[in-house]
Amino acid sequence: MERIGKIKHFIIYAFLILFAIINLLPLFWMVVDSFKSEQDYAANPFSLPTVLHFSNYAKAWEVANMGTYYKNSIIITAVSVIVTVLLGALASYFLSRFEFKLRGITYGIFLLGMLIPIHATLIPIFHIMQKLRLLDTSLSLILPYTAFHLSLTIFILEGFMRGFPKDMEESAVMDGCGVFRIFWYIILPITRPAMATVIILNFVYNWNEYLFALVLINSSELKTLPLGLANFVGIETASLTLQMAALTIALIPIIIFYLILQKQLVNGMTAGAVKG
Repeated sequence: MERIGKIKHFIIYAFLILFAIINLLPLFWMVVDSFKSEQDYAANPFSLPTVLHFSNYAKAWEVANMGTYYKNSIIITAVSVIVTVLLGALASYFLSRFEFKLRGITYGIFLLGMLIPIHATLIPIFHIMQKLRLLDTSLSLILPYTAFHLSLTIFILEGFMRGFPKDMEESAVMDGCGVFRIFWYIILPITRPAMATVIILNFVYNWNEYLFALVLINSSELKTLPLGLANFVGIETASLTLQMAALTIALIPIIIFYLILQKQLVNGMTAGAVKG
């Protein structure tokens, strides 16, 4: 049995390592090719650069106007994530810690949002934003991003909060704490692992979202990074090394964000496994 267990673990780890390599190889060559000259890339796309051309990044940043697109993406993504997580945490707290008549129906309505294909609502949202005169504004992206991600956020946080013992809240009430003080100082700190999960999921989706931004934003001054990269590919189609540099620049915030929250994410997965 012990030998079978070791073989099983070996197969699982071998599969995970192979899966990681398959996913990391394209990213690795994207970064490597971003430092090449056009001549080196044309000669062999899978060779290491003879000289590191850091100027590719400076040129890609300038030609693609990535400063403006970066700023827009950071603002829209940050505001959307903060509002989504805050509203989702509040809703999850009341749904998981309080009993009221319409609790089940309310929770079901929130979960129903997970069954709706997001991009199937693009035309209705376009008309709504048009009537509200919000087209071609940051709010035209922030509001849909927030609304559509509340369902998954509540689903994850509500399940995590429901497992907390109510003894600590009863003790806090006896000490004179109100509902919102309990939520802010007790519930939120111990929900950090689950919060890290929903923050990463929301951040990655909002940062990479393209179709809503394409339809709802027209001004160059308000375009997000995916739109900017799409335009850059059209302008600099022949310069593949600049495209690689621009894509690498766009990937950096996601990597940094994940590295910052990875400890909380792993703790959340571990806590969920122990509870299960």
